Amino acid sequence: MTHGIALGIAQLGIDMLRIVLLQFIVTVVVAGVAALLGGMPGFISALLGGLCCAVPNGLFALRLFFSARKPGGANPISFFIGEFIKIATTVALLGAVVWLYHGVNWLAFVVSFIVVLKSYFILLFRRQL
Repeated sequence: MTHGIALGIAQLGIDMLRIVLLQFIVTVVVAGVAALLGGMPGFISALLGGLCCAVPNGLFALRLFFSARKPGGANPISFFIGEFIKIATTVALLGAVVWLYHGVNWLAFVVSFIVVLKSYFILLFRRQL
């Protein structure tokens, strides 16, 4: 792998860590709004919905961040394997919440998941300004 690709993947890892931090913050904010609108079931559902998105992204970002710093840098194939694992983990977490938490407020759960998933737009617009 060339040095330029390794640096690009390392920068991607740092950017991913920023995005994940933002996703955890957005999860807490959306859960707070859901608590005001839907009480404790809304809070828990929104929190779980956001975490179903943020936790797999966080694990993927950490893996990418550390693999870019090892000798030889990150391997593009490992990037795609990590992305597959992230998607599988997200689906597994969504399924676990639905299976284990029977009091899901579906509106809060789905809205939180979507808002957290798309929260990276905040960083994109911030860079543009």
